[in-house]
Amino acid sequence: MKRICVFCGSSAGLRPEYSQAAVKLGEELVRNDIALVYGGGRVGLMGKIAQVVLKCGGDVTGVIPNALAEREVAYTELTDLRIVSSMHERKALMAELSDGFIALPGGLGTIEELFEVLTWGQLSIHNKPCGLLNIEGYFDKLIEFVDHSVREKFIAREHRNMILTDNSAIGILRQFNQYQPPQIDKAELALKERTAH
Repeated sequence: MKRICVFCGSSAGLRPEYSQAAVKLGEELVRNDIALVYGGGRVGLMGKIAQVVLKCGGDVTGVIPNALAEREVAYTELTDLRIVSSMHERKALMAELSDGFIALPGGLGTIEELFEVLTWGQLSIHNKPCGLLNIEGYFDKLIEFVDHSVREKFIAREHRNMILTDNSAIGILRQFNQYQPPQIDKAELALKERTAH
């Protein structure tokens, strides 16, 4: 892996452990010679992880829409700051530049970005690993909901297993290195679903 995209909050959140996790992930990326791709802001967890990677001598590519560059306070000292015209262009470019995707704690944007790349993986648009860095159980309820969707037959177990989860930077990167994308025949999956009822 050469570049990993990190989705995370433009807020630091309530708990100091969230910022500590951003620091540890940034350090691990540099230790493993992996560049950071992220949303381009200088505030919150976004700014924290970018700052750490830069401080440790790593490369950081930020991608931010023009409309948000001022509001989110774009991090202009990055190795590579790309200002794009829309959120759609931002997400597409971040996905294109990255070999995997990790979500740190964050809000609606973080969750939306993660589920979009998971959906692209489900549709075989890419075969890159996607993971949750589940700090202090932040994503427990989200994981519980996804598992509920599996039980209710809206998400296939094979697709649920695409969501890698760990509570440490070292652990999630280790899982990324071992990741094998699911080989799913859609017709076979549909037949299996029909015969299950």
